[in-house]
Amino acid sequence: MQKIDAAAPEAQSADLVAGNIAHLRALFPELVTEGAKGASVNLDVLKALVGDATVTDAEEKYGLNWHGKRRARQLALTPSTGTLRPCPEESVDWDSTQNLMIEGDNLEVLKLLQKSYAGKVKLIYIDPPYNTGKDFVYPDNFQDGIQNYLALTGQTEGGVKVSTNTESSGRFHTDWLNMMYPRLKLARNLLRPDGVLFVSIDDQEVAHLRAVCDEVFGPENLVAEMVWEGANKNDAKQIGVCHEYVLVYAKNREAVPREWGLKKEGVDAVLKEAKRLRAAHGDDFDAASEALAGWYRAMKSSESFAHRRYRFIDARGVYKEENPTAPGGRKFQLLDPRNGNEIRLRDNRGWAFDQLEFNKLVAEDRIRFVTESSIMLKLYLHETDSMTPPSVFYQPARSASERLSKLMGTEVFDFPKDELVLQKFVEMAASSDDFDCYVVDFFAGSGTTGHAVMAQNARDGSKRKYILVQLPEQIDSANKEQASAAVYCDGLGRPRTIAELTKERLRRAGEKVKTENPAWVGDVGFRVFKLEPSNVQAWNSRPIDLGQSLLEHQEHLLAGRTEEDLLYELLLKLGLDLCVPIQRQTIAGKAVHAVGAGVLLACLDESLTATEVEKLAEGIVQWHQQLAPAGDTTCVFRDSAFADDVAKTNMAAILQQHGIQNVRSL
Repeated sequence: MQKIDAAAPEAQSADLVAGNIAHLRALFPELVTEGAKGASVNLDVLKALVGDATVTDAEEKYGLNWHGKRRARQLALTPSTGTLRPCPEESVDWDSTQNLMIEGDNLEVLKLLQKSYAGKVKLIYIDPPYNTGKDFVYPDNFQDGIQNYLALTGQTEGGVKVSTNTESSGRFHTDWLNMMYPRLKLARNLLRPDGVLFVSIDDQEVAHLRAVCDEVFGPENLVAEMVWEGANKNDAKQIGVCHEYVLVYAKNREAVPREWGLKKEGVDAVLKEAKRLRAAHGDDFDAASEALAGWYRAMKSSESFAHRRYRFIDARGVYKEENPTAPGGRKFQLLDPRNGNEIRLRDNRGWAFDQLEFNKLVAEDRIRFVTESSIMLKLYLHETDSMTPPSVFYQPARSASERLSKLMGTEVFDFPKDELVLQKFVEMAASSDDFDCYVVDFFAGSGTTGHAVMAQNARDGSKRKYILVQLPEQIDSANKEQASAAVYCDGLGRPRTIAELTKERLRRAGEKVKTENPAWVGDVGFRVFKLEPSNVQAWNSRPIDLGQSLLEHQEHLLAGRTEEDLLYELLLKLGLDLCVPIQRQTIAGKAVHAVGAGVLLACLDESLTATEVEKLAEGIVQWHQQLAPAGDTTCVFRDSAFADDVAKTNMAAILQQHGIQNVRSL
């Protein structure tokens, strides 16, 4: 029976370095050699494979570089030995929900999620700290991530560790880049081949973020740099900045659907206004179009997000104009059917139609001749089922704050992200007919992404699942901007942390979505997990008191940890979904858990005598045969539970005789 200790692969998060070497070995076996320290890459062979086109860190090359980048890259590759402890008492619908709310340092959590969720996430949306010069609570110091987490959350001497960034500091951008880089590397691993990342950011770091994302995802996978127009900032000096950015990157843009669409929500309002303007202006379509554009600018709801480009009016209705040429289109001499003149085509582009199709479009007045040799295609709003989202959209910042304050009963967050806009992102990038679709936000903040996923699921009947991660950052009651949030947490009887506000928002949002959609019976629950050091403690010898060290390590599981704590660490480290179904039976007086229809069987009782082993083993074998799992089964016991080595050996022998070969002990 193999024992799982702190150094075993089952006790750690995914080893990304080993995975990278395995991929290289599969592609180029001659590239990987075995040395005194294990597998390594032969740089001479690598140079030969790429035509000696390699460069070193000392050589000049294009790209973004900063102090600490190499360490940040290494940090992303360093496995985590932490775990996620289940908290059913803080959850909603624990037994049935597929959603996760995780408290902890998101870097460590991203590492821990690798085995279970790598390659499964369709959409990641994050709203990271904007590096505005205020206190910055993600200053990774490249030490043990769990210790960093404990320091940040005030669980070690010295309280909350924060690093104040100021523009006079030489590390102003460096600290932020060192924080973002490893998280983006790990986030990319979670995405499916057709997965996408949305990142909100402002002017301060947009250029650096785009350079980093180009390196992590590849510049060819940039989908768009969207502009989110909101409200003027009160601290404006020369120019009032009234927008932010949303960078959109794909893991593989070729795998992403060519067209993203938004449902025609609010179309009736647009068409009604256009009809009124048409009546008011008669055949003066230019005046009617100008008036419609003014109406869009005055809009305070989400219609303007989807329909703002439909700003022209003619006798047929409201339309937008599209360029009928594109790279890769059909190249031929297109003639104007009215006069036989050639319509010029720009270099490296082609037409979206042939001559006969074009003649028909002209006859139906669906082509606008900008000049005698330049054309635009008319696309009418009332004829479309969905519309391509624009790269520039308007949604005022205050409206989201007002809605959240109403939901929470008071104002506890300054300028939360708008759930209506995020709902559009979910609709765009996470298809409603994809029932194995994860949406992740590892800077969860107020929980807007979770709210948006539930609202969109209720709207289109989908079953998207969310995973949110939020650092339990302390709320400072002495800070006037945080005082009301501290009072709010006190009223809940919960610790004063941002994560507590996140959970409360999710509870209230779920109830609101259910109330507004009484016929919908979807998932509005979430399972809460908290980042903690592993249940399996590492050997920590003290030479001056070796005897005491041995006694302390006699039981190598941390004191105070429950069977559920151990079980969910097994799920995490063996690569199983944290919401996978778990069955429980009592066999020979001991609790036995079956995970994933028998993929994992676990008995974590604290005592197994020699006389109990045979009955327990036979019962496990019988249940395993009833479950009939499709793949191999791993069976795990608490190592210290066995009365002696004979009992442990007998257990392993009986199970292996009946086809359960992977028998482990914790």
